Amino acid sequence: MCEKQLLNKAAIITGSAQGIGKSVAQALAAKGANIVISDIDEKLSLETAEEIAKTYGVLTLSVKADVSKYDDVENLVKMTLDKFQKVDILINNAGITKDNLIIRMSEAEWDSVININLKGVFNCIKSVSKVMMKQRCGRIINIASVVGLMGNAGQINYSASKGGVIAMTKTSARELSSRNINVNAIAPGFIRTRMTDTLSEEQKKKLTDIIPLSRLGEPEDVAKAAVFLSTDDSAYITGQIISVNGGMYM
Repeated sequence: MCEKQLLNKAAIITGSAQGIGKSVAQALAAKGANIVISDIDEKLSLETAEEIAKTYGVLTLSVKADVSKYDDVENLVKMTLDKFQKVDILINNAGITKDNLIIRMSEAEWDSVININLKGVFNCIKSVSKVMMKQRCGRIINIASVVGLMGNAGQINYSASKGGVIAMTKTSARELSSRNINVNAIAPGFIRTRMTDTLSEEQKKKLTDIIPLSRLGEPEDVAKAAVFLSTDDSAYITGQIISVNGGMYM
């Protein structure tokens, strides 16, 4: 049966060497969860895992993985089981952007975003579900996006991938609920990360002008939602999309 707290839970967070993924990993570790940092940046992944272990006094594991490759994901799950003997929480956070207008978007730009953002989530859910079904317990949280709900010019690949993640969340929630596995998604709006740091002040002002709370979100805003969806406080919530966007899309 599921424990009541995150103490000693085993959590895999993909794309977690930095940014939102790292904030989610830190927030779960602060609640006592043992953390698997997975990223394609092996050096940064290891540094983040060591930092979290030292700061929060939890066990950590660093695994290099390209989520678009099923063999990499299977190895990620195997290494997690070797160290922790279980997988309680999966946060599908890994994602990339390759922005362009429809008429200019290359096949490579389309394929790379779909492979990481959509196929990667499928790979992780498929692999982890086999473990969670045997456990008869688990939480899967997919990081979608506000643009998967409302669309965004110049991001047809990204918005399609995140819209797909939303649909996948609802379908997998229906398939896995009988085994006590809750599947939900978080749809962040514009969050202050390395990607948004490259925007000009004028661009940032245009963004905040359309956000009712008049600010960009912080990675911690997403992390708090992830913690809630990982605990028994959300035991009766599944197949839902939690928007963390400052009111930008309602």
